[in-house]
Amino acid sequence: MNLVIQGARVDALTLKTLAALSAASSIVQLAPHAFRLVDAVAHDDIEPLCTREHLDHTWVPGGRRLDDFRLFVTDMDSTLINIECIDEIADLCGVKGEVAAITEAAMRGEIDFAESLTRRVALLRGLPVDALAQVYEERLQLNPGAERLLRELKAAGFYTVLVSGGFTYFTDRLKTRLGFDEAWANELEVDNGTLSGRISGPVVDAAAKAAHLAGACARHGVDLSQAIAAGDGANDLPMLGAAGFSVAYRAKPVVREAADCRLDHSGLDGILNVLR
Repeated sequence: MNLVIQGARVDALTLKTLAALSAASSIVQLAPHAFRLVDAVAHDDIEPLCTREHLDHTWVPGGRRLDDFRLFVTDMDSTLINIECIDEIADLCGVKGEVAAITEAAMRGEIDFAESLTRRVALLRGLPVDALAQVYEERLQLNPGAERLLRELKAAGFYTVLVSGGFTYFTDRLKTRLGFDEAWANELEVDNGTLSGRISGPVVDAAAKAAHLAGACARHGVDLSQAIAAGDGANDLPMLGAAGFSVAYRAKPVVREAADCRLDHSGLDGILNVLR
């Protein structure tokens, strides 16, 4: 196995200590602050040291590279972008605290996602639809590394899919902005220029996310083992579990434990370093 170490800064002493702990045969620099420890072996002190030094560490089978994969699917809220859109919409109508509490419970897996979405969207009833533009333009930012990741995946011939338990207003715009091939999300029902408090059509929940991944693979002749999936919450788990390589980005504990790769300190383009 190889061990990829990366973060905002990787000092030489820490890197040498990790190489010694893992009995690595060599150190290969992948980027200014990303390194591969070749032929590394597990050691109980590796994770605590990385945690103390704010470093991400990922175990990767020797020879596994980006060329082994052909499709990338990612969650939107708190993965591709820095916010939970529904929480910010709720802030504009004075119910952010109530909505955010439901969001957090759903992301931890404590509430069924479809139920949580229905409850949260109901609290948005009466908000002018123009408020969605305000959230997109004033509050939404791409997470670090997102643009580079998508640019390099597209250059490598990847088919890319954005799938979200959020809303089509945002996924449609990000699809155009970043060049995703597909985008799937929930559609907010609008009544006379205001939100009705309901979803139009079927809910994009955890099962739907996994189904969209499987469907995209089937349509484009890609085996699930050739898919990379990224997410942060419990409703991403089936999708992550179906993919050949799963990435937990700034994720909840249940997702961090299940994923092949955890990025708590690096940007989304850290995926490229892991599979370089």
